[in-house]
Amino acid sequence: MPATSSHPGRAEHKPATTASIVLAFLSVYFFWGSTYTAIRVGAAQMPALLLAGTRFLIAGAILLGWCRWRGLRLTCPPKTMFMLGLIGVLLLGGGNVGLVYAEKAVPSGLSSLGFAVTPLYVALIEIVLPSGEPLPRRGWLGLLLGFAGLATLLWPSLHTGLGGDRMLLWAIVALLAGALSWSLGSLLSRHARLKVDTFVAASWQMVIAGGLNLLLGTLLGQWPQFHLNAASIGSLAYLVTGGSLLGYTGFIYLLEHVPVAKVMSYTYVNPVVAVLLGIVLLHERPVATEFAGMACIVVAVFLLTTAQVKAKQGAPSIEDLEQMPAE
Repeated sequence: MPATSSHPGRAEHKPATTASIVLAFLSVYFFWGSTYTAIRVGAAQMPALLLAGTRFLIAGAILLGWCRWRGLRLTCPPKTMFMLGLIGVLLLGGGNVGLVYAEKAVPSGLSSLGFAVTPLYVALIEIVLPSGEPLPRRGWLGLLLGFAGLATLLWPSLHTGLGGDRMLLWAIVALLAGALSWSLGSLLSRHARLKVDTFVAASWQMVIAGGLNLLLGTLLGQWPQFHLNAASIGSLAYLVTGGSLLGYTGFIYLLEHVPVAKVMSYTYVNPVVAVLLGIVLLHERPVATEFAGMACIVVAVFLLTTAQVKAKQGAPSIEDLEQMPAE
């Protein structure tokens, strides 16, 4: 029988065990970090819009069915549905599609590091918002170090792109634009304060964004470029299960049972996992400047996320922190 809850639309949560917390951390660390490798494989066989659209539409439908089985209320007011759709389009349309497009030309490890700076973008946007959060000195240090690391990381590719490789140049633009879209979606999700279960919200975000991505890909006539073979099917299956279902549910589970400072550690662990998997499985060979940029970005994100957590007064709610992963 589905679990019930004293809060409308939210199921009752069982106490966490050490084993379940460890498994959830492993899911978030490994599955989210490894999705960059899977995207690199899938992007070579499928257009970005169709890969992202198929992935999220399938995953969203599965998660929506799970929410229904758990007894969660799936229907939302029109205004809430509009906001869920907008958040989904920013995160999984602009954000994830930009990442997939970039990985057609940019190695998976480099892409993961380029996307790892989204906390820096979020902090920078928060500073200029009227109701934004102030940034302590430790956060400013992380911000400056992070953007210095990003410049160091991307300079070899930018130099090649400006030298005539237009595809690589557009891939970098798509990567940075996708990271910005992801940041805007994260901020909108944080400040919207929608009264809907986080799993139901994620389901609708995936379904709406996935459907829109497929529609745009169809209107652009991209289906002849959608190749189904062992590599593409394996990539798609892994992204649906590992990235969108197991990784995300582990993330939500941790937010409900573990201090946020520990949960946010995924933001500097995932890029390391992605770079290592790219080297081992895809034979990617980062240059020295890219390793230096990686070190700067990982340290910067650590400084920034820990500074923001310490600066907050009291324990933040799940709804304040819910950010749908693009991986």
